[in-house]
Amino acid sequence: MERWDIYDSSKKRTGRTMARNDWHMKPGDYHLTVLAMIRTPDGRLLITQRQLNKEWAPGKWEIPGGGVRAGEESREAVLREVAEETGLTFQASQAKLIHTYRNDSPKEQNNYFVDIYELTAPVEASDIHVQPEEVAAFRLAGKEAVRKLGKAGEILHFNHFADFL
Repeated sequence: MERWDIYDSSKKRTGRTMARNDWHMKPGDYHLTVLAMIRTPDGRLLITQRQLNKEWAPGKWEIPGGGVRAGEESREAVLREVAEETGLTFQASQAKLIHTYRNDSPKEQNNYFVDIYELTAPVEASDIHVQPEEVAAFRLAGKEAVRKLGKAGEILHFNHFADFL
């Protein structure tokens, strides 16, 4: 069973862990998630569509990412998640942390931090090999297409990375 570290409100590890997706967090406890803005030199952004059988947000578009495993650093996690979901591999030096935000959801008992990284590379559609259990489709979309989908509520976390387009 995959374990995640529990962080405090200052994003410091508490020394405790939780089972992945165990949404029974106490107030003041957080887990850490990472997202990757994978951009091509000409400004396109890789977006992926969640599988339709997903419990949360089926069919929605997003940028690749996922949960940080216990003992794993944020940068390691974003590189792992990108490789798992898209087949793309990057060096740690290519992952630039551009934004972190905190979400408090006491009603849902799901508090978390999100680290958003930027990775730029000359990626083409033929380089991408999605994880079929997680990803239904992908697009290398221009900024305006991403903004249009985001404003329509079709891209998860859009409001947290829109300023970095």
